[in-house]
Formats: sequence, structure tokens, C-alpha cells
Amino acid sequence: MAKMAASLLESGEDAFRKVFKFYRRRNPPPDYSQVIDFSTGVPSDKIVPAKLDLAAVTDAEAARVGLQPVRDWRAFGLQGYPGFIFISNPFLPGSQPSWVRQCLKTYPQKPNVCNLDMHMSPSETQDIWGKSVHSLSVRSSAKREPKTLLERLRWVTLGYHYNWDTKTYSANHYTPFPADLHSLSLQITAACGFPGFNAEAGILNYYRSDSSLGIHVDESELDHSRPLLSLSFGQSAIFLLGGVCRQDAPTAMFMHSGDMMVMSGQSRLLYHAVPRILPAPQGHMASVMEGCGLSLQDSSGVEAVSEEDWAVCCRYIQSSRVNVTVRQVLGPGQSFPETPSSHQRTDAGQTAGYHDRAADGESEKRKRSSSCDSDDAQT
Repeated sequence: MAKMAASLLESGEDAFRKVFKFYRRRNPPPDYSQVIDFSTGVPSDKIVPAKLDLAAVTDAEAARVGLQPVRDWRAFGLQGYPGFIFISNPFLPGSQPSWVRQCLKTYPQKPNVCNLDMHMSPSETQDIWGKSVHSLSVRSSAKREPKTLLERLRWVTLGYHYNWDTKTYSANHYTPFPADLHSLSLQITAACGFPGFNAEAGILNYYRSDSSLGIHVDESELDHSRPLLSLSFGQSAIFLLGGVCRQDAPTAMFMHSGDMMVMSGQSRLLYHAVPRILPAPQGHMASVMEGCGLSLQDSSGVEAVSEEDWAVCCRYIQSSRVNVTVRQVLGPGQSFPETPSSHQRTDAGQTAGYHDRAADGESEKRKRSSSCDSDDAQT
């Protein structure tokens, strides 16, 4: 099996798809020996230290958004992927629960947009958390019950709301971007060498155990000089990072709760995908769970989570993963074109790329084209 995994690293006709299918398959299960795990510290000839700007973010600024001092972050790059930075869980103990709560309780609420809005009235999706919390709190694991609205969430958009049909953003489809997430994104990107990052759009993907994210490139933003930021909470995932064409075989890596990725420069427009969600290693989930009732340091601006809220969050992330991607859509002096371009590729979180076998009948296949090939985003 290890030989099979190694052979998948060769380039060839849609090598990315072959690797995606390898890690996606259920029987027999794939071999994970070729998957990079940045949390273990095991040396690899592909892993290189990433240089951070220690002076860009003060300890107080980091603590206000629940992060450790930048000097304590464990940041890495990968050979052959200029501009890619992986940060292995830089959150302060006890601060992840607050961000999990925001992703589940706050960000899905109006005026933000979610997949449920596609087939439900605004009044029905007005309070997703409130309409789900009781069932999630008292549910018996032995009894199969209808899914709550929270469990039916697949995506939420923030700021400039992505249009899944035209694959564009527009000036007239915008709601205020969450200030706390903007602040978190600003500190992370500044430490990575991108001061003044303006978080203008966000996509949250909600993964169940059998979910995946199809092969795609994020290029709908009008300015590609600014980085793409990705945050992971809950269960773990295998993330595949490829090249500029589908013929380039990807590198596989684990993303655990609290991990972050910054894709900039040449890595900003590379193919990537999530073929599989995996149970988080015991130690990783323990570091998240310990947040319940933990007293955060005085300098932290992260709000503690009540035991009632955390009980619901805990139940959710024990079987699910939430991924947050934050983007700057417009560069300095840029504005939206009057007529959206029709030559843009599929963006992350799109119905075409995000696949869930229990997705309540939502469409999971749409065509997309690229300069390298033409294929379904969903495999």
C-alpha cells in the first residue's frame, strides 16, 4: 500500500484526481504514511521553517484574538510551494472554543448567507442556533432523529457574498464583515508578512465525517496579490496542495483543530482539495475540549464560552469539522466591474466542489473550465 501511495506522487494525466480518489476511498482504507503531519515535528525533506515577522504583532495584540505570542508559533513552509505557510495551532489554551462558538452560533445568523437560504424562507433561517440547541443538547446517540438546522449547514458566506452561479463577488451583495474575525485575520497575515490585510469575504464550510471538498482553485477575488487564509476547527482533514495544472501531483497534509494555512504568491493560485475528514487525534481534541470553563488571561479579548453553549459546540465538533477561509477581494483602488467576468474558475466551498453524501438533495455537480483542463470540480 505504501508503494501505491508513493506511485501516486508521479505526475501524469490528472494526477491530482488519482490522489484525491486514493484518499477518498473507504474500502480498502488508504495508507496515510505519505501524509505530512506538521504537529508531530517529525523531520521531512519537504518541510522547511517559515520566517515570521515577530515585530508585526505585539503579544497583547495576539492575545486579544486568542493567539500565542508570534515567537511561540510553529510555522512551516514546503519545498516547491513558495508563499505557502502552515501554522500548527497557535491558539492560546482555552481560546479555540470561542471561535468554534462564533462559527456555529454567530456567523450563520442573518444578515449572513447560508445554504439553507436556498430552499427556506428568511424567517425559518433567522435563528439557526436557537432552533437547534435544544435537540442537540438532549439528543440520545442511540436514537436516529431528524437533523437540526445546524447539522444541515453546509456553507456560510460573510462580507462580500460569493455568487455560486456566476462565481463572482459584487458590490450590491455585501453585509458587514465580522469585526472579530477581521481582527484575527489581520494579526495572522501581518505576522506572515502581509501588513494591512483587509478581510472582505469569508466562506465557512461545515464538514461531516463523509464530506469532501473537490479539486479547485480560488481565483474569483479581483486581487490575487493578497493571501488566502484558512482556519480549521474540530475534526481533522487531509488537505491536498497541488500545482497550477491538474497534471501536477499534490502533496498531502493533515489539518488539525486550530491549524492555519496562508496561501500567498505562487501558492495563491494552486489547485487544492479536501478528500477526507478523519477523527482528530486524542491529544488535539483534548486541547480544544479543555476550553470549557477555562479562565482566559486578562489580556485576552476572546470571550469565554458558557457551559451551555459549549455542550452544544462540543457535541457538534466531536463528529464534524468547520473550515473558515478569509479573502481580500479588492486591491487598493480597485472596484467591481459592471459586468462580471465569465472566465473564472470554481471557488472554494462552491456547491460543485463541496460534497456531502447527506447534503439534503442539494446539487453536487457543476461544470467548470480552466486553462489547464476541463472537468467536474466534484470527483
